Amino acid sequence: MTAGTALGLMVFANTVSVGAFGPLLPEIARAQHLADWQLGLLAGSFGLARMIADVPTGLGAGRRLGVTLAAAPVVLVAGVLLLWSAGPFPVLVLGRVLVGIGHTLGMVGGLTAILLDHRGASSSMRLNVFEFAGMAGVLAGLAGVGALPADWGWPRALLITCAPLVITLALVPRFLREYPSQLAAPAAVPARAASASGDRVPPIVGLMFAVGVVMALAWSAISQFLIPIRGTREFGLDRAGVSQLLALAQVVDLAALLPVGWLADRVGRLLMLAVLSGCLGIGAWGVGLGGFALFVGGTVLLGIGMAGWMFPLGVIREHTEAARFAWRTGLYRVGVDAAAFAGPLVCGLIGEAHTGLFVSAIGAVALAAAVGLGRQALR
Repeated sequence: MTAGTALGLMVFANTVSVGAFGPLLPEIARAQHLADWQLGLLAGSFGLARMIADVPTGLGAGRRLGVTLAAAPVVLVAGVLLLWSAGPFPVLVLGRVLVGIGHTLGMVGGLTAILLDHRGASSSMRLNVFEFAGMAGVLAGLAGVGALPADWGWPRALLITCAPLVITLALVPRFLREYPSQLAAPAAVPARAASASGDRVPPIVGLMFAVGVVMALAWSAISQFLIPIRGTREFGLDRAGVSQLLALAQVVDLAALLPVGWLADRVGRLLMLAVLSGCLGIGAWGVGLGGFALFVGGTVLLGIGMAGWMFPLGVIREHTEAARFAWRTGLYRVGVDAAAFAGPLVCGLIGEAHTGLFVSAIGAVALAAAVGLGRQALR
């Protein structure tokens, strides 16, 4: 087994837990007698954990890559077991936080391992395969939960669906053996780069930060709260139905990735991002305010819109000096993960009755961003 195959298996197995959680949210609410604000906090704590773990994990992966990769499944299993215990609300939140930290350890560690393996043009393909494996893991989690008998309780369904984590546990000895415990110390950061946060930020970079935050808000609020809760309470969907809807968005995202990338290379990232932001905005309106047909159509448009999630960072890179890019990337990741935490939390705090309006407001911001991006691209 090659190193790339091992990393792909790892991210696939680690990400199954991400897909498995969403369809179970309504059952968790009923079984654990949770209020909407508690559901929002429980769903959003995954993004909060990632936000907190982003920078420390990057530093850890740069120093002890093997340990970072090996720690990921251990932390993930601990989080899944805490959720499986169906304990009090704080225990469930802690479990969800550990799942977020474990997922970050695997993603950041895996990306670091790929980027350290310099093999010319093939590095881009390995990054795409790594990303595809993660998305396949989300789909596997959704399919696994949807295929299990409906009378199985949510803890049992979650535990069985997350069984692929044993794959990553089996790879722990290989990660510890193959990757050095201490990598070369990073080069010193120039003083100018260290003070980059105080330098003037180009307007286009600020716009890309805003677009990334809007995309993360929309994705987290819709997929982690609105689709499971509205689909169950208003449209009468069961666990399998919610899984199919969430999988639909994921499949559309996967199908759109390559065509969208091909078009962006020809018409420009900004113009393509304007189109995708428009799809995201209209999709948010459909999911938030529409009847069942628009609810499903909005889910499809959400998948199309999310196919452009990597474009803002690409535009930031085009307008950022090499010495400052790492700093701005770190800020971007923290901002996006903070939005991923805030989306379901706000939905839970305002309650299901007002969540549709909140998501529609996000859609309006996305449409405004689409207009601004279109003007920038056509200048």
